[in-house]
Amino acid sequence: MIKTSEEFRLPEDDIANSLHIGFGCRQEEILFLDIETTGLSSKSSDLYLIGVSFFQSGTWHVVQFMAESPDHEKEILENFQKLIIDFKCVVHFNGNRFDIPFLKDKFAKYGLEESLDALRSFDIYKMISPYKLQLGLPDCKQKTIELYLGIDREDKYDGGKLIPIYKEFVEDRDPEKLRLLLLHNCEDVKGMFSLLPMLRYHEFFNMFRNLPKTSIRTDEEVNDDEYDYILPVRAKKVQANYYKDYDGTSKQEVFMKLSLPFALPSSLSGNLDNCYFKIIGKEATLRVPLYETELKFFYSNYKDYYYLPKEDMAIHKSISSFVDKAYREKATPENCYTKKAGQYLLEWDLVFSPFFKEDYHDKRFFFDLNENIKKSRFAMSLYASHVIAHILEL
Repeated sequence: MIKTSEEFRLPEDDIANSLHIGFGCRQEEILFLDIETTGLSSKSSDLYLIGVSFFQSGTWHVVQFMAESPDHEKEILENFQKLIIDFKCVVHFNGNRFDIPFLKDKFAKYGLEESLDALRSFDIYKMISPYKLQLGLPDCKQKTIELYLGIDREDKYDGGKLIPIYKEFVEDRDPEKLRLLLLHNCEDVKGMFSLLPMLRYHEFFNMFRNLPKTSIRTDEEVNDDEYDYILPVRAKKVQANYYKDYDGTSKQEVFMKLSLPFALPSSLSGNLDNCYFKIIGKEATLRVPLYETELKFFYSNYKDYYYLPKEDMAIHKSISSFVDKAYREKATPENCYTKKAGQYLLEWDLVFSPFFKEDYHDKRFFFDLNENIKKSRFAMSLYASHVIAHILEL
């Protein structure tokens, strides 16, 4: 068996903060793990390299246990077994599907007691992969994410291409082949540290899933002091812009400058339904169409209303005695409405109520951008969060 060990330093304050946010563990409790094998099946393939990293005596360490031949597979497992008893958490990349099951099968093969189930397991791949489309990633391989973050490796191999190199090393003990094998695993282990900033996306996107669900009535004052929700973005500046479209049509929009609770590792942008946002670091801008028009509010209990064709509106039956029968008719779902002119914004869930439509069959929902909403920093922050969630399809 070959055992290697090296120390390396990281911006410890940033790393400690990332570890606490991502895994809820102190850095001294965490073991980073990556393995190398000769195939995907634990029954027909060999485990030849286990690489780990941990924090000890004020610095980070990378330790590698390598089997010089398949005959040393049990030996590297035994050494790994002794090491893991000192930790509470194990962090890996796609280890839920590969590394952890592979190791468990190998422990069972040799009748070794394994302690992996006693560790809290965190899969960085699993925390990032749900947001592949939002981040514009072609895939979620470790090297792809490293390139997204502007990280370039010395190692140019992947695990599959190293299998024949390992088999050749077993025969000829070529030092250059050994260097390539150890380098790839070492950079995989160290590379997980460089991926930690990506957990900010996981945290940020999850905040959109916890937006307040109770609709805010637009006809009531919204008191910002009543709310303690943590929103993904906060409105710092809100203004209306008027401009000419490319075809000369007059357009209106609401422009917002927003702040985030923390910086994202790379810029993020998107657009949908004529809404556009861009995030750089802790700052963001958002543009949404502003509609100055007349829209309709539809009453759901249309059987309790009459429609007045001349006035083009519905009235409740309780006051219909004041209207001549010749000028009223039973309301239908399509004409049971009142009309209101004002400024409106689109919404895709009923965050703000009441909602308005252009006609009964319109699939879009609008809410009245009245003075109460304009003055509420919370309401505008909630709306900005709602729009960005819609664009990102979260």
